[in-house]
Amino acid sequence: MRRLVVILLAACALLALPHGLSFSQQEILVFLTINILLVSSYRLLTLTGEWSLAHVVIMGVGAYASALYSKELGVWVPVSILLGGATAALLAVLLSFPLFRMKGFYFLIGSFAAGEIIRLLWKRFRDPFGGPKGIKGIEPMPDFSIGIYDFDFFEPVSYYYLSAFVVAVCLWLLWRIERSPVGLTFHAVHWQDKLAEASGVNLRAYRTLAFAIASGFAGIGGGLMAHYVGTINPNSFDVDLMVYVLTWAIVGGTGTFYGPILGCVVLTVLNEIVLRELGFEQMRPLIYGLIMILSILFLPKGLESIVQHLTTRGRGKAVEKQRAAE
Repeated sequence: MRRLVVILLAACALLALPHGLSFSQQEILVFLTINILLVSSYRLLTLTGEWSLAHVVIMGVGAYASALYSKELGVWVPVSILLGGATAALLAVLLSFPLFRMKGFYFLIGSFAAGEIIRLLWKRFRDPFGGPKGIKGIEPMPDFSIGIYDFDFFEPVSYYYLSAFVVAVCLWLLWRIERSPVGLTFHAVHWQDKLAEASGVNLRAYRTLAFAIASGFAGIGGGLMAHYVGTINPNSFDVDLMVYVLTWAIVGGTGTFYGPILGCVVLTVLNEIVLRELGFEQMRPLIYGLIMILSILFLPKGLESIVQHLTTRGRGKAVEKQRAAE
């Protein structure tokens, strides 16, 4: 009952949140919501012990695919977003054949090379990818009404509600996957790969599955972004954004489901509110790098370790009070 009350209060707070913000802050909120899905899907891949530098490009695959499906083939936008996610997952399966011949650092570099090849293909071919200028005039999400609210998706508040709903469903699915037997096997592949293989687990197949699922959800995030912005180009998915995703995951921590989300939210607020107000926005790469180094040195388990410490401490005090009352 208590958990249900907390969930309802959180939902009400999220519904009211955009109405207390300026127009530019509402747009930031939309991108933050999509980035939460991006970094959460990335964490699913890290469960198997592999870190990729192509995840943002895979997100771009979903964005390009969704844009082309809707613009060139006339597919209804919500369906095109799902098809964009499926396309990103399919490409991940194809990439897994060469990439999962490598592990660790070699997989990291291989994924970076694969991502850059995809970006160069986008730049090289004007048909259908638009070349360096990308794709413009992407079909917007169709407006609709539910009686009590009219959704105008040119407005950031309406698109925030849409993206928040889609991301909430995706996060719930990711959470369920992680706690399923498949998710537990992902953990085994990471921490006890030899034992898992001796037990009959196909390591490569499970790594491929994690890669495909993570890419599919990243592709959905790319589709959401493409149909909100209305234009995409290869520079929208470069290595700079990938570095930010890595920073969010490392600073937040990947030991818990909420760790990367916490890192994404805290660093986005730091960048978009604190640094911008102080005029240090151009120094973001330097500040992010410093934050990552300090986090690795002094907070190796990320911000999630602070939450766990406070939670454990609070439970301990509650137990002590209960014992004193008895």
